[in-house]
Amino acid sequence: MRWSLKKLIQLVAILAILLTFLTSATVGYRVNKNTLIESTLDTNKAYAEKLASTTNTYLTETLQTLETNAIDVVPLLDKEDAQSELLRIVERVRMQTSTFNSVSIVSAEGVVQAVSPPSLKLIGEKLTSIGARQALKEKRPLISQPYVGITGELIVYISVPLLTDDGTYRGFLGGAIYLNKPNILEKILGDHFYENGSYVYVVDKEGSLIYHQLENRLKDDVSSNEVVQKVITGISGSQPLVNTKGVRMLAGYSYVPIANWGVISQREESLAVSPASDMVFEMIWRSLPLLFLAFVIVWYVSRKIALPLQKLAYYTESSAQADQKEKMEAISDWYYEARQLKGAMLHSIDYFKNEMNYFIHESTTDPLTKLTNRRTMDGFIKEWIEHDTPFALIIFDIDKFKRVNDRYGHAVGDEVLIYLAEAMQKAARKGDICCRYGGEEFIILLPKADKVTAYLVAERLREKLESTISPCGEVVTISSGVAAYPLHAEHPARLIELADQCLYEAKRTGRNKTIVVSDEPRHE
Repeated sequence: MRWSLKKLIQLVAILAILLTFLTSATVGYRVNKNTLIESTLDTNKAYAEKLASTTNTYLTETLQTLETNAIDVVPLLDKEDAQSELLRIVERVRMQTSTFNSVSIVSAEGVVQAVSPPSLKLIGEKLTSIGARQALKEKRPLISQPYVGITGELIVYISVPLLTDDGTYRGFLGGAIYLNKPNILEKILGDHFYENGSYVYVVDKEGSLIYHQLENRLKDDVSSNEVVQKVITGISGSQPLVNTKGVRMLAGYSYVPIANWGVISQREESLAVSPASDMVFEMIWRSLPLLFLAFVIVWYVSRKIALPLQKLAYYTESSAQADQKEKMEAISDWYYEARQLKGAMLHSIDYFKNEMNYFIHESTTDPLTKLTNRRTMDGFIKEWIEHDTPFALIIFDIDKFKRVNDRYGHAVGDEVLIYLAEAMQKAARKGDICCRYGGEEFIILLPKADKVTAYLVAERLREKLESTISPCGEVVTISSGVAAYPLHAEHPARLIELADQCLYEAKRTGRNKTIVVSDEPRHE
């Protein structure tokens, strides 16, 4: 088969266009996939750390509640006809914390003095459970490792000793959490905050499941899981892994020191990276019209290139004729047409580069609010710190946003988030960077700004919101924390942590306010 120059040019040009397109699509997919994986790992790590901290705080407060009530119990132990008072205390503890499925007062001999609920009918019985024996033996505040009770329930027992003023041990006040039934772990960990297919589970120090969304998984031994092996030794972090079911997961994990538990938040890798495939299909669909246009240009330009060369070949063959030299010199369109082909090819390449930049931009922007996402925000902070550029940041979230979602639905909740994003951009200065940090939590980065400037911006936004009706038909307010670099901290994580502490202080002290980090000496 003889190939004409026109066909060869068309073939080479079409191959170049297709290869450029495939390369752009492949690179775009890989970049987006890696970004999604890293973002998911960061998100799950942050979420696991937050849940572990919440669980640790809650268990600490539960022990403190027991210790407070234990003070009331001790004087009643030697008092006659104190049964009703003891019953009132255990009922109060059970209703007060909503943590325990049952609460009991046990003597130093292990005999039950009072129990709630009364339906257990254990008064006068001697407890022989693992949790009770451990409490009697160790005589200190403790959280037992999970064990199976005589009823077949998987139990965690929390107790504090009953001590007289001279230190005499008189027994303990304790409560049982039935892990097979609705319990506090389920309330804290039940629904994953990001609602993106991620889920949470908790293991004890032996690597057995003590909380899982699938109840039939309780007590399963998952100690062979490499993430579980790390978290039960007190390590926190994130990594990809293959779980005990053979599924590739992206996991973040954190340690709960008070109970020697590990919290793991994970998501299937296939779910996390699926938007990368969607991006490629969208890119192909958007590119079809220009691809068609590029093919038409190639066909036309190839004819323009081939025709002068055919004339040149003809004139070369007949160059013996005197007038052919002038005709050959007249073929000057060769270079012009070559430049046209080059221009068409460069145009196609530029297009695909623009498309690539577009999708990279999409991967760095929050899809709902169109604000800068957390990963890009971290890049700005890192760059400013590397160049020792002073800046301030405002971290805030919507007060009682869960009530908006519960009352009006998530669609209206999304409209409120978009409304807040627009208000942020109006309140911010030119050059400030508005970011969605996660969920209803947002950050404004203010380059070359001090804490006073940041406070004024935060107040301007807060005052605007408290005087404006939001899309849900109500006024929504925000609580904010302000910190400045390098005044308050020189490490980004510490700076955000300090601002976050101010945010929670604002919530704790009434909400709808802005609190700036104190200028006291730093301890980083």
